[in-house]
Amino acid sequence: MIGINEIDERSRDIFRKLVETYLATGEPVGSRTLSNEESIAVSAATVRNIMADLTDQGLLHAPHISAGRLPTELGLRLFVDGLLQVGDLSEDDRRAIEAEASDSNVETLLEEAAARLSGLTQTASLVAAQKVDSSLRQIEFVAVGPGKALAVLVYEDGRVENRALETPVDLPSSALIAAGNYLNARLRGRSLSETRVSILEEIESHRAELDEVTARLVRQGVADISGGTDWSLIVRGAGHLLDDAALGDIERVRMLFDDLERKRDVIDILTAAKDGPGVKIFIGSETRLFSLSGSSVIAAPYRDKSRKIVGVLGVIGPTRLNYAKVIPIVDYTAEVVSRLLK
Repeated sequence: MIGINEIDERSRDIFRKLVETYLATGEPVGSRTLSNEESIAVSAATVRNIMADLTDQGLLHAPHISAGRLPTELGLRLFVDGLLQVGDLSEDDRRAIEAEASDSNVETLLEEAAARLSGLTQTASLVAAQKVDSSLRQIEFVAVGPGKALAVLVYEDGRVENRALETPVDLPSSALIAAGNYLNARLRGRSLSETRVSILEEIESHRAELDEVTARLVRQGVADISGGTDWSLIVRGAGHLLDDAALGDIERVRMLFDDLERKRDVIDILTAAKDGPGVKIFIGSETRLFSLSGSSVIAAPYRDKSRKIVGVLGVIGPTRLNYAKVIPIVDYTAEVVSRLLK
């Protein structure tokens, strides 16, 4: 990849102005437009020659033969890493971000943060939250059909989760009741991670007074319950993606919506931003998931009171996002969420 220091100062100024103009308009930028800028004191012919050189270097491309130039993904990456001047947040934006209710529970706080992030950036917002291993109040197994059951988990904080289980077709209802009673006696007021190993050891050593069918159900239930995803995903403002003509055509929008449905993959991309401090930016094909829809993700981690990273928030939009505005909004939102989680 070409470095910013490998481009001379005049070419750098023209490249910066071209990308800034493209990000503002979404349209190809021509040499005449650039030569009319006061900050660029060279002729249109000179600008054309420099644009041709930048195109040969893989930083620009022409969507049509007679059109102006657009930055490539490589060019956008070079611009973001070496030339972008990030703006300061306005006082209105700061107040809007800080308006989260400090007495909200964590789930409500994250929902509010996602909504405000989407509203301020006019993009879709994404929040990946690490699930807390909460203490359980009760667990119950309920048959829902031949070979199918639900494990109903009631947590001490009032949350209720349902986990689907595959069971033997002829499993008697008495085994479901016995399995629930057995786990309740050991889990109530404690988290699964605290008791999982001891429960399985008790069953494997035959110290548990359970018949084989019930013991198998307990083993499977413990494995399935603890094997769920460690992260949840909040998506808000997806409708903004339909409003932005920069996505090109409806097919690319459809692909992006399909990508967002693949929650596990979206979470994987977001959690990649937790490695290292500050904001992370993923442009276009830098992420396998969003390569076809031509989208960028800007994300930042947030922390709990012990400074441990417990989640990542960000936005997704077209590659011509207003990076200078969006980056500080994402960064400050993560800072405020971290502060409130203390």
